[in-house]
Amino acid sequence: MTCTYINYILGLSNSGNKEAIPIKTEEKMVQTKLDIMDGRTALGIEFGSTRIKAVLIGSDLTPVAAGSYEWENKLEEGIWTYSLEDIWKGLRVSYRKMAAEVFEKYGETLTKIGSIGFSAMMHGYMVFDQQDELLVPFRTWRNAITSEAEEQLTAAFHYNIPQRWSIAHLYQAILNGEEHIANITFLTTLAGYIHWQLTGQKVLGVGDASGMFPINSSTKNYDQTMLNIFKDLAEKEDFTKELQELLPKVLLAGESAGILTQEGAYLLDPTGTLQPGIPLCPPEGDAGTGMVATNSVGQRTGNVSAGTSAFAMIVLEEELKEVHPEIDLVTTPAGDLVAMVHTNNCSSEINAWVKLFKEFAESLGLEISREKLYDTLFTKALEGAPDCGGLLSYGYYSGENITGLNEGRPLFVRTPESDFSLANFMRLHLSSAFGAMRIGMEILKKEQIQIDKLVGHGGIFKTPEVGQRILAAAMEAPVTVLETAGEGGAWGIALLAAYRISEEQLSLAEFLEQKVFAGSEGITVIPTEEELQGYAEFTDRYLTGLPIEKAAIDGLK
Repeated sequence: MTCTYINYILGLSNSGNKEAIPIKTEEKMVQTKLDIMDGRTALGIEFGSTRIKAVLIGSDLTPVAAGSYEWENKLEEGIWTYSLEDIWKGLRVSYRKMAAEVFEKYGETLTKIGSIGFSAMMHGYMVFDQQDELLVPFRTWRNAITSEAEEQLTAAFHYNIPQRWSIAHLYQAILNGEEHIANITFLTTLAGYIHWQLTGQKVLGVGDASGMFPINSSTKNYDQTMLNIFKDLAEKEDFTKELQELLPKVLLAGESAGILTQEGAYLLDPTGTLQPGIPLCPPEGDAGTGMVATNSVGQRTGNVSAGTSAFAMIVLEEELKEVHPEIDLVTTPAGDLVAMVHTNNCSSEINAWVKLFKEFAESLGLEISREKLYDTLFTKALEGAPDCGGLLSYGYYSGENITGLNEGRPLFVRTPESDFSLANFMRLHLSSAFGAMRIGMEILKKEQIQIDKLVGHGGIFKTPEVGQRILAAAMEAPVTVLETAGEGGAWGIALLAAYRISEEQLSLAEFLEQKVFAGSEGITVIPTEEELQGYAEFTDRYLTGLPIEKAAIDGLK
């Protein structure tokens, strides 16, 4: 393809332009333009805790356009929730921004897409009646209000059922005698809800489903034995509905999950430009998309996703020997068993302090971008002492299951002897972001779980080396960050959408290895002995100080 023809296609001219686009870049733009015109694309939209992000990928499976919408969950009458209005506004805005970028960069109006996928925060509680009306406000993963259900179900199933799981929310509502339970006809997750509204299909990817109710690793479906146990427990509380009839149908990665209906197309794109009939992949949870985005779906691989919450996912070779309340058992999007160390709190306190520093800078008349401020403060953290100079913090905005606290109180503590410097302060909050996760990983070490590869992804890794180095010390293992780390789960669900329409007979692991990550090695950081020792000292301080955090919770109501 000649350069002249490329320019003709793109409407470009190099005549007299000293900064002409290199031919390879032009060829990439031409290919992308043709992908958009012919519908050889895949769209992934993920509902994260603080941002809804839409990512469109081309035939080479790399991002070509993106759009996002910032949002926050709200504490209303003691319940962490998002409104339906915000859900739909965020979906449309993120899609519109992505479509606008397509037009601006490639001169094409987005009318057709090869495939679409939706993902969202796992767990939580969305229940509907026969008229498809939401019965109670969406109860998110952040709520720690199901301790009684957690305890009873874990004991009955001999399987860890965390408070944030959908089945724990349902059973707690049954135990509470809440009026709405008599009218429930459907129970799903946020991703399952969005998918249902756009396709009419009440389905869910196995990874997301595994955070609703335990999955049998052999049948790759809801565990029948536990369904029977739940039925007996619920009947004692006068709840006689068949649970399996309330839950979405479980699907594996690559399976058909319906098509975008005419109504669904208007929900996504109210302008009426997007055509219906687009195939969708099974909706997935953010844990599964994180595994996909980091090529961590094979056995003995793992990833750490760090955002408002954080979780480490390790794909197991066999089931754990014991039931651990700190460890969730979920699955990959292909249905393989995964040990999940989930922490409710990660980067929120870091974000709060950066916001404060930005206000300080603006008060001095200094204009500093958020990106510059984050990079500067994160880089400063590497100058801090490996043990954080004797400082201590808990970025607990909500309860933390791993440390046994049902509520959160962000807390910063130091002694008169602590080395209170900016470097130590920033290193402290990065270290604290992984504090609860470190406690959970200690349990997996006792189970003798082997990890060949650990990949980090999420916004905390955007500044090169910093978050990665501190995580490596916390996990006591080398950590790799890929070039695509910043794309996160939205790219992961876009890849699952592309896998849905892939004509090659490959397993999900093979598809990722051969088609997506071939030749992609990333950057690996190995923790030093000094860093390992320093983080161990910080962990001891973190554990010792937990009664202070509990006292803050009890004293500040």
